[in-house]
Amino acid sequence: MATKKSETTETTRSKKSAAKKAQEALDLPEISQREKEDILIVKLLAKSPTSSGDSTENKLRMLYEMQLIDSEIDKIKILRGELPLEVQDLEDEIAGLETRMANFQTDIKKLETDVTQRKIDIENSKGLVKKYEEQQKNVRNNREFDSLSKEIEFQGLEVELAEKKIKEANAQIKERKLQVEDAKGLTAERKTDLELKQKELADIVTETSKEETDLINKSIEYQSLMESRLLIAYSRLRKNAQNGLAVVPIRRDACGGCFNKIPPQRQMDIKLSKKIIVCEYCGRILVDSDYVWI
Repeated sequence: MATKKSETTETTRSKKSAAKKAQEALDLPEISQREKEDILIVKLLAKSPTSSGDSTENKLRMLYEMQLIDSEIDKIKILRGELPLEVQDLEDEIAGLETRMANFQTDIKKLETDVTQRKIDIENSKGLVKKYEEQQKNVRNNREFDSLSKEIEFQGLEVELAEKKIKEANAQIKERKLQVEDAKGLTAERKTDLELKQKELADIVTETSKEETDLINKSIEYQSLMESRLLIAYSRLRKNAQNGLAVVPIRRDACGGCFNKIPPQRQMDIKLSKKIIVCEYCGRILVDSDYVWI
């Protein structure tokens, strides 16, 4: 009996010693959950994923690894914030302003052409008036005189109408030119804003592009090894979750996604990793907290 007790004590001491050495090797005495995940991301990028096979535990490990990688990609996108959308909005606004200016220029050309034509019409009408006045001097009766008088009156009205239209067209030309100037000024401002936003976005992309590319390639690598059924479920969960978390570990006896408490028996089932278990509150796939040391 004493021998068995001695062997048990020795085994316990051996386990504690091994754990201590592992901790010392990591040189992380009080490592946080976030630091654990960062270390794991580095490890995942340095290794190739193994096929999930038939083991549920392997499938869960791969799902959790893929979740960590996709979460890192999400963080890079969050770092960019609304910049891509702001850049796109500015580009669309500038394109709209340039189209508006082009339309204004087209209107100005049409109005100027109309003014030119009406000036020609005025000259023609004035020429006809002179012609009719000359003809009135040689009329043979009052009927011809009255007829010519009506023609002179009509051409006079034509001149007045053309002058009125020219005045209106000139006012519209002036208004359109002011609108063009306003649009030019606004376009210049928006182009300055766009250059600043593009530079800011380019700086962020430059800083994160290599890391993002590595993470995306790693995520694709994992997806190629994942069962289609699990991959579809994982993608659906990520899409529906506000923070993009589809697979979460247990933290402080609670779901790492919605933070609702998990019963001890269910925690034991999750730790055994014999089957895929989802949170009864949020539907996320649950894994044991030890998975951060995959």
